[in-house]
Amino acid sequence: MRISTGIMISTVFLIGISCGVYTFSPSALGGIKSIAIPLFDNQTLESGVGEKLTDELAAAFVADNTLRVVPEGRSDSILRGTVVSYSRDAYTYDESEAVSEYIVRIEVDAKFVESKSNKIIWEERVSNWGTYSSLEGTEDQGRDNAIAKLVEDILNMTVKGW
Repeated sequence: MRISTGIMISTVFLIGISCGVYTFSPSALGGIKSIAIPLFDNQTLESGVGEKLTDELAAAFVADNTLRVVPEGRSDSILRGTVVSYSRDAYTYDESEAVSEYIVRIEVDAKFVESKSNKIIWEERVSNWGTYSSLEGTEDQGRDNAIAKLVEDILNMTVKGW
């Protein structure tokens, strides 16, 4: 079988165009260079979880350094959220059927918005979990583990997801 050079070049060109370019560089964020992270609302009975999540998110964005964290009135974008669910349940049991580990699950409605146009860049329900030992751990450790995972997910969705 013989393929003409013109067809082969056209095919290579079309494949190259369809693959496009994907980048994690800050230029992928367009004109967005800063972010505001107002206090996340908390619709659960677990006090302090909205504040802890907000604080951890701000610290993660500062450490990541892709977007500058600034007050809401001066930001190119805003990350808003609401903690909608918090639970702690038995997770694993030992041979005598006593709880050996608990799991903390947290669910958050989050939205990343471009400030000037109020355009929603992404909006998502994000959930994650953390476990802790019933003998050596505390619920705060499980909560902190769940929050750390949520922060990583939200940071990645914001700076790498679009």
